[in-house]
Amino acid sequence: MKSLFLLPLLLLTVFAFGQKPTLKIKYSEQLAVFVFIQNLSENHPKNVFKTAFQKSKYNTEDYKNKIAKFDKLAIDYSYQFEEFPYGSKVPMQTRDILKKNLIETDNLNDFMLRSIGIVPIKTLNDLTAFISYFTPIYNELIYHPNREKFEKQVIEITAYANDHKIEEYFQTGLSFYHSSWDLSVPFQIAFYPLPDSDYFTAQAFCNNFVSAIQTNLKDYKDLFSVMMHEIFHIIYNEQSLEIKVEMDQAFKENKSKSSNYAYQLLNELLATTLGNGYVYEKLEGNLDQNDWYYHRYIDLMARKIYPLVKEYIIQKKSIDKNFIDSYIKLYETNFPNWINELDNIMTYRYVISENENDFNTINQLFRYRSSAEYETQITEKSIEKMQKTPLTKIIIVSKNNIEKLKLIRTQFKELMNWKFNADQDFTYKILLADKSQLIIINIKKKDLKTLIALKAK
Repeated sequence: MKSLFLLPLLLLTVFAFGQKPTLKIKYSEQLAVFVFIQNLSENHPKNVFKTAFQKSKYNTEDYKNKIAKFDKLAIDYSYQFEEFPYGSKVPMQTRDILKKNLIETDNLNDFMLRSIGIVPIKTLNDLTAFISYFTPIYNELIYHPNREKFEKQVIEITAYANDHKIEEYFQTGLSFYHSSWDLSVPFQIAFYPLPDSDYFTAQAFCNNFVSAIQTNLKDYKDLFSVMMHEIFHIIYNEQSLEIKVEMDQAFKENKSKSSNYAYQLLNELLATTLGNGYVYEKLEGNLDQNDWYYHRYIDLMARKIYPLVKEYIIQKKSIDKNFIDSYIKLYETNFPNWINELDNIMTYRYVISENENDFNTINQLFRYRSSAEYETQITEKSIEKMQKTPLTKIIIVSKNNIEKLKLIRTQFKELMNWKFNADQDFTYKILLADKSQLIIINIKKKDLKTLIALKAK
């Protein structure tokens, strides 16, 4: 049975002031159960939900078979916004739309009706049935044992949001990014409990922020700075086509050889600078002395650009060409060799290899990735497709080496005078005219991991 205490709470956790954005805090049982089942999958690493389930009476072959069937549901489709500059707008993901509908509907019947057409109706029926089936299990194992603490947290979080006028940071983001938002559309914030944990999770999509919060969380400044970090990604994503094009041109017209990789870093960098830097400082009174982000390139650059970002916020200025040029100068002046460091440039990668095992090796060596595309054929067409992106371009040759290397040479004007020995192992790197790095790896006797390691030294 749902808590009679929680229901009115959910209806009242709304804060809005005049014509500012409206933010709504709620608990979504439907979303919580969906995430719960996801975490029970064999493909997910060890987590508190899986541990609780495995210790319970429900850890039987029948239930495990249901989890396996859930895991195989085809609910992941996407589409691009082709008119926008490459990488400037996140593709729409059907899984996110389904989660949005779980949050914004009150029951599974409404969820199913709203979600028809997103995925095949049989898949939707199966998904709805799985959520219904596992709801009492989730409530028994997770929600009810933590209900009292969690409901108290939601009250405290709502009070904190009101006291600190969190919706004003949303407005700050809209102004800085020169972005837009329909003020009639509320931003839905969905929390659910994460027991026996020392961290919280955070994700934002569409007009939603989702977070699993540890039941012993008392200090909410980290939560809200990370929440705004994720929301700033949404605001960046909602910039108009005109603004996106102007920004893209500003980066491309800048003469610095670092401009492309500075551009690739921008989205995550600004969200970190604004959320983990500016919002945290406003909430705490001091800048966070710990890491702002777990990836060193973003963390270091966020601190360098923070005074510039803060100046723009204080002056109520929006991101413009002067900001972009100043940012690129900071990037190039302080970190001139970043465009040669594999841990940095492999974050944004397009890999072509006729050996699919090479993709696993790349992923193992460079686990952090912001943008990644993979192609299994070295052809004129596949190289042309690669050239349309600003990503680091890696071509791995291990079959028909002479033929493939000659083809590669004809496709890049920068390789016109390139000489190679197809019978030897080698790694060759060159900065292209679009300011992305091209890395050609020729494999004869050594393995890919060894060749990459040699280049990294």
